[in-house]
Amino acid sequence: MDYPPVPSVDAIAAQFCRAVREAHRADKPYRHWKLQNVFPIDLCTGLLTLPIAPPIVGRTDGTRNTYNASRCFITPTLRAKFPTCQALSEALQRPEVARLMAETCQIPVVGSYLRMEYMQDTDGAWLEPHRDIPEKLFSMVIYLFTGPDAKDWGTDIYDADVRWIGRSAGDFNSGVIFVPGPATWHGFDPRPIVGVRRLMEVNYARSDWRDREQLTFPDRPISTIE
Repeated sequence: MDYPPVPSVDAIAAQFCRAVREAHRADKPYRHWKLQNVFPIDLCTGLLTLPIAPPIVGRTDGTRNTYNASRCFITPTLRAKFPTCQALSEALQRPEVARLMAETCQIPVVGSYLRMEYMQDTDGAWLEPHRDIPEKLFSMVIYLFTGPDAKDWGTDIYDADVRWIGRSAGDFNSGVIFVPGPATWHGFDPRPIVGVRRLMEVNYARSDWRDREQLTFPDRPISTIE
């Protein structure tokens, strides 16, 4: 018996789309959407049990570029190796997902590329306040961490003057979407991480994205046509 069971591509796409449609939109401090129950639970289990060790961070400057060489993108190699990665990738590549993201975020998705990163932060990891680059048509993070301290591991949010104003709840299998812009400041202030802070980042990257090795389907641009 294979473990964990891998949900069908149809089931993953349907639950993801339902989460986006039912998301709560807020416009302060910048427009964003909060989602619940983003993935089927078996898919979450599959991601959490991937035999991929968290990177050894050491000293960091507050950016993920510090350990670029050990970052884990969902690439053709991981898709071929792990059925969970393949099913998730095929689901989020689907035209109906693309149409929904275009409608929800009001972004031009055709010709962009799916980019997903599986993050596993350990003690010592932190992210300085930053804004995502405009080459990401939308930014989405799905929280997959668990444990007694996980309630304190949500994303820190700042106002346009980069003043801390709050922190996302980070509930398991919840998510946040926003469109990068001049006021979209966020980060992860230094604090203890007892265990592993696991997240999945999902983007559509513009067609001129330079780091092609980060793309899920580098030869298959996003399409809204079946």
